[in-house]
Amino acid sequence: MVADAFSTRTRLLTTAAGRAGRSAWRGLMRSPLLRWRYKGDPIEQLLLMPQDLRTGDPSFASEIYHGHFGLAGAVALLETENPFVVPPPSAAWERELHGFGWLRHLAAAGDEVSREHARALVGDWIKLHSDPGGLAWEPDINARRIISWLSHSDLFIKGADGAYYDQVMRSLAMQIRYLRSSYSDAPDGLSRLTSLIALSFAGLCVDEKQPSPFARPKILIEELKRQVLVDGGHIDRNPNSLIELLLDLLPLRQCYIARDQKPPEELLGAIDRMMPMLRFFRLGNEGFARFNGMGPTPVESLAALIVHDDTRGKPVMHADKSGYCRLQSGKSVVIVDAGRPPPIALSGDAHAGCLSFEMHTGSHPLIVNCGVTAREDWEWRTVARATAAHSTLTVCDTSSSQFVGGASSVDGGNQPALSGPVNVQAELTEKKGEMELRASHDGYDTRYGLTHIRRIALSATGDSLAGTDELIAPHGLKGLARENNGEFAIRFHLHPEARAELSQDRRTAIIGLPDQDGWALSLAQGILSLDESVYLADAKGPRRTSQIVIYGFMGNAGEVSIGWTLERLTEPSSKETLEQPEEETGDLPLSG
Repeated sequence: MVADAFSTRTRLLTTAAGRAGRSAWRGLMRSPLLRWRYKGDPIEQLLLMPQDLRTGDPSFASEIYHGHFGLAGAVALLETENPFVVPPPSAAWERELHGFGWLRHLAAAGDEVSREHARALVGDWIKLHSDPGGLAWEPDINARRIISWLSHSDLFIKGADGAYYDQVMRSLAMQIRYLRSSYSDAPDGLSRLTSLIALSFAGLCVDEKQPSPFARPKILIEELKRQVLVDGGHIDRNPNSLIELLLDLLPLRQCYIARDQKPPEELLGAIDRMMPMLRFFRLGNEGFARFNGMGPTPVESLAALIVHDDTRGKPVMHADKSGYCRLQSGKSVVIVDAGRPPPIALSGDAHAGCLSFEMHTGSHPLIVNCGVTAREDWEWRTVARATAAHSTLTVCDTSSSQFVGGASSVDGGNQPALSGPVNVQAELTEKKGEMELRASHDGYDTRYGLTHIRRIALSATGDSLAGTDELIAPHGLKGLARENNGEFAIRFHLHPEARAELSQDRRTAIIGLPDQDGWALSLAQGILSLDESVYLADAKGPRRTSQIVIYGFMGNAGEVSIGWTLERLTEPSSKETLEQPEEETGDLPLSG
């Protein structure tokens, strides 16, 4: 236990030391004495305009015309001001503002008013941010802005006078030069990779007097090898990272082709590995499974990526490097988190959801994790990371992973880091069409002396999911578990579309879906409880829902085994006739 704590603390101190060093370097690079390094010759011309696969919303143009600038779930009322001088309603809003991804919405409007708005806003930004400094020049934000300006340069440059053109080209050149010297200061993970992708775009799309070494970047290749795992998952274990990364890598591949250059093999290989994982995490029309920071699925972006999937590679069922398993039979799909947390420096958004699962049947989600809200609400995000917000087992109402450090413990993150479980085992087998998973983790071992083992088997027809949750204490209970007689709870969070009722003996819960598909969750021993829950991964915000919970105690037993079964009772109808009661909008439960 002491060794584990020391190891975790050492990793945190190492991360903090690296962050402190980069902070000092960043301060030096922004010093007025060195800013001359970034003010060289302007870009002579733009050679390419990369495609933006992210979908634009034309209504955005009308909203800002009327003084409403909405980003990241927050709205700033501009009145007569430009958005770069008004108080930002949230940190996420400010980051998106300076990233200029919203240019795609003005481009989607396709009218002259939107073009003039874009031209004016780019000009306003240049006037206010002529020198590196502040949040707008953070590497990942600078990178996103470079990509956005290149992708939509036609929107605000076409029809502009020569002075404006020179102003934009000089600013863009400065941003690129600054990113070349600061990309390594970006937080590890997707932010750093995005910075390198932006530099690759610049090397291919910009005509400079000196050819850029980033057109065929060795560092980008190394980061792709490190961050895109062998099975196609991303190193941070967040399914949404695949979507965001592919939205940039696919246009980058096309830029190489447009310049009559062969894309690097490592770039092509990363794309080919990630594409099948899009289908691995997909649960019908509902979108991606909600694990490790995944919130509402950007459905239109996902659809755009699927269209560009020319590999059609079959996804693996056990993505062991990413730490996920997929069981699929008949009309049912089950996805299980069966992996360790990501590296501690990348764990700021990771969840303590080891051995949790989600189940989708027919055209509807049935069992879910709470997911995360699309809005910047750190209270909800903290709740969402706990084990109790996942469909798995908890001990003593605590999480299977430990949240360590303060809010700044993760490099560039806003949440505590995640430590443990250390030993996670998973074996997926298939026999005569039935898929069975046996998995275990030691997340409760150090504190409570307990190991959690979960077995689930999906029938060949997909009409039955049989599960067993086992707790074993080979050396006896420890700490709080001993005091509480080994208290545990097994949770099954329901999607808001699913409605449940308990039988009179409370050993069965009848679950109905909108298409009249009926399921029963049954116990051979023990009783069920129907409690409140909250579904966070909805684009409109948190929604009330329910969870079915099995409560129990180990007592003096060295092990306990709880068997449960989910079985289909009725086939879905062709019409969705189950009446959905109106949802309340009052206070939502803060705990699972």
